[in-house]
Amino acid sequence: MEALRSGDRAEFARLVETTYEMIYRLSIRMVNNPQDAEDILQETYLKAYRHLKGFDGRSSVSTWLYRIATNEALMFLRRQKPGEISIDEPLEEGESDQPPIQIVDWCCLPEETLLSSESRAYLDEAITKLPPSLRVVFVLRDIQGLSTQETGEVLGLSETAVKTRLSRARLRLREELSGYFGKRVLEGKGM
Repeated sequence: MEALRSGDRAEFARLVETTYEMIYRLSIRMVNNPQDAEDILQETYLKAYRHLKGFDGRSSVSTWLYRIATNEALMFLRRQKPGEISIDEPLEEGESDQPPIQIVDWCCLPEETLLSSESRAYLDEAITKLPPSLRVVFVLRDIQGLSTQETGEVLGLSETAVKTRLSRARLRLREELSGYFGKRVLEGKGM
């Protein structure tokens, strides 16, 4: 770690090599565009290199990089869409606290259906429709596999806030995907 903090380029290159894939996966999930994800990746590593001396080691290096990448992705999304996006803001006005109404039980679907590339494409599209404040929590926790505590550290949120946003993201995804999987359930039952 000391070699990294002192600006050792070889050590930083090793850091990039070992973390590149996980940071790219986060970026692509956030912005859904390979070129934009590469730009975010580049900005993430540039900022990390410039601020290595300021890294105090209270969290792991990967958590620190996730935080930088998440901020870069949110700034990118903010520039793309007029209006402000914040991971700390409450959900949009007019939303009820009621769970989604039409949720399909997918328990009867064969595993092949759930793992198909078509299903994956629908899931990817549904993820991009999530508001950034929910999407970032879902991507970090359920796709990247960070713990609730690590996700909270990356985003500067309490564990309770992470759990709440994750629950809302999952409910929205289930609601969004109910039409697609609902047809598959009916097809599977021969109706």
